[in-house]
Amino acid sequence: MVEDGAAILDLGAESTRPGARTVPLEEELARLLPVLGGLRRATDAVLSVDTRKAAVARAALELGADWINDVSGLRHDPALAGAVAEAGAGLVLMHSRGEPATMQRDPGYGDCLAEVAAELLASVDAARAAGVAADRLLLDPGIGFGKRHEDNLALLHGLPTLRALGHPVLLGLSRKAVTARLLDERDPPPPSERDQATLALTAWCHGMGVSVHRVHRPGYAVQALRVLRGTGSGFPQASSTAAGDEPT
Repeated sequence: MVEDGAAILDLGAESTRPGARTVPLEEELARLLPVLGGLRRATDAVLSVDTRKAAVARAALELGADWINDVSGLRHDPALAGAVAEAGAGLVLMHSRGEPATMQRDPGYGDCLAEVAAELLASVDAARAAGVAADRLLLDPGIGFGKRHEDNLALLHGLPTLRALGHPVLLGLSRKAVTARLLDERDPPPPSERDQATLALTAWCHGMGVSVHRVHRPGYAVQALRVLRGTGSGFPQASSTAAGDEPT
């Protein structure tokens, strides 16, 4: 991935996809730490660790992780913010509701964009109160996490509003159901056949102000964003993030 142009590697040892079970602390550490340690010795790329647990975050940061990516936005374990603050690390605050095992059973919003924005700001307030610097925070609206298809679309169209909250936006939509349903509502393709759709939507979202893109095929995304950036295709000015000024 680094050879293909990825600037950040995101590691996780507990799946948080809809329907996933919770992984015990010791199992998560046993899965994660050997891989993280090996990667830290092998690369200077930014290493992001996807975890909801403060103890895992602390161990990962001590081993050389640069960011923590919390899909619960500090709801699962508020002490995680303190571990990040102590290390002076970056923190991705993602929006979600409920637990992974149940979050897609019956999600509902009155005004999805407004509610997600308000809940992300509440996560920002919690992180700042724990001592995390404002310039170390990134926001992720959580596409597919406790969201209906129409909610995902509302968030994608509302990306400029989310960017206006004052922090870089990270987006993970690679191979997700939203791309499949945009391709074919009645017969959506399997994840392995969604890379072209992911690429198109990634380029569009970058134009809407997204700073960091989480993808399965970074080589495709890097080429697309460099070409579009080079043509000056109406993209906003790049904002400085923990990953630098290049689209990542």
